[in-house]
Amino acid sequence: MLPRLRTLQATLQAYPTVRLLAVSKGVAASRLRLAYGLGLRHFGENYLQEALDKQKALADLDGIVWHFIGRIQRNKTLAIARHFQWVESIDRALVAERLNHARAGMPPLDVLIEVNAGGESSKGGVGLDALESLARAIVTLPHLRLRGLMALVRPEPEQADADFATMAAAFQLLQDTFPKQAIDTLSMGTSTDYARALPMGATQIRVGTAIFGPRSQETR
Repeated sequence: MLPRLRTLQATLQAYPTVRLLAVSKGVAASRLRLAYGLGLRHFGENYLQEALDKQKALADLDGIVWHFIGRIQRNKTLAIARHFQWVESIDRALVAERLNHARAGMPPLDVLIEVNAGGESSKGGVGLDALESLARAIVTLPHLRLRGLMALVRPEPEQADADFATMAAAFQLLQDTFPKQAIDTLSMGTSTDYARALPMGATQIRVGTAIFGPRSQETR
């Protein structure tokens, strides 16, 4: 893990304001503890129960920040709202409303809208044509704080570059449309394409394999 992380951190020296989100699904809590010791603080989880088990095991680590980045099932919104600081995969108003209700009595939940940048039927996320409508619904909810956008892009380099450009433009439009909101996060770029996402305006990259190596489903 250390050589891979050092390589990644060297790349990020040219982008000092970019947040590194370690995608830790399938990675044992003991390895996350090691990653924390190497300076990582933000961890992204896709599966609720797996994440809750890790949060319990790592509850002694000060300053650790948990992001939920997976598909959100309606019956799990209560636990997600209560146990994460960030939710990055909101793609419909109903989910936002349920998270808002469940977050009452706690500090606002930082959220990102997941966007289907390439219009692929196999991917989740709201379409670009419905993005502003969803954003307007979210900013009315008192227990959520809209921070920006998240997207997975298409795999081919030319398609990825087009999607990155689309997301950068959508992010700028969102900032212009909602100037009173703290919209500062454009989450795009993964282990395979973060080097292309960084110069296109990513403020957060979501990296798993390039930190932890290939998944072995250690937690299963």
